[in-house]
Amino acid sequence: MTDFTNQTVLVTGSSRGIGLAIAKAFDAAGAQLILHARSEIKPEVLAEFKQKPQTLQFDIADAEAAEASIKALYKQEGFEGIDVLVNNAGITKDQLAMAMAPADFANVVNVNLNGTFNVTQPIFKKMIRQKHGAIINLSSVVGLMGNMGQINYAASKAGIIGFTKSLAKEGARRGIRVNAIAPGMIVSDMTAVLPEETQAEILKNIPLSRFGEASEVADVALFLASNTYITGQTLTVDGGLYI
Repeated sequence: MTDFTNQTVLVTGSSRGIGLAIAKAFDAAGAQLILHARSEIKPEVLAEFKQKPQTLQFDIADAEAAEASIKALYKQEGFEGIDVLVNNAGITKDQLAMAMAPADFANVVNVNLNGTFNVTQPIFKKMIRQKHGAIINLSSVVGLMGNMGQINYAASKAGIIGFTKSLAKEGARRGIRVNAIAPGMIVSDMTAVLPEETQAEILKNIPLSRFGEASEVADVALFLASNTYITGQTLTVDGGLYI
């Protein structure tokens, strides 16, 4: 396993699901974790970590709140900076295009895409000064191939891919690597609510004939954080859905 001892890792949206799995993987690899959520993280979740993580609580869509929280973090005595940032936080509000409320389109893009920028910019500035760092953005295969009923989500996740490529070019000369992960159908609260017939139909299009596990996305996050010659890339974790 890659050793992240003495490295500080911030994972947004890490109170459950893929974000929590990624945080646990870094914890197992020895990293000092900073967990983030919009609401307070439950004590029983924090108890699952080997090393007691620090927590941040703010809405990533609120640029001022994000900047203030991150600035306060860097002002803490003894804080040496963030080595790895994982932008995982995001939302869905699915609806067919003809029935989608403009507010629902704007809200999903604001949280998923603008929110990623709001968290990344103040940390990227610090990484530029420290001349190292890894940023991993969670996109989706939906951002690559589209999906009915998800024009807002698809737009936001496609935007993250462009965001990743552009930021990778800006950060490369300072030793900052920026990559994205595009998960497919992963076992989660989101997929659990899908009707059985819908799940069966989706499985027909997945060559590996199963949904992925959050831990399999986490493995890729550790790989991208540790490999020092990959940047600007989007790795799909989808069982072959986007072949």
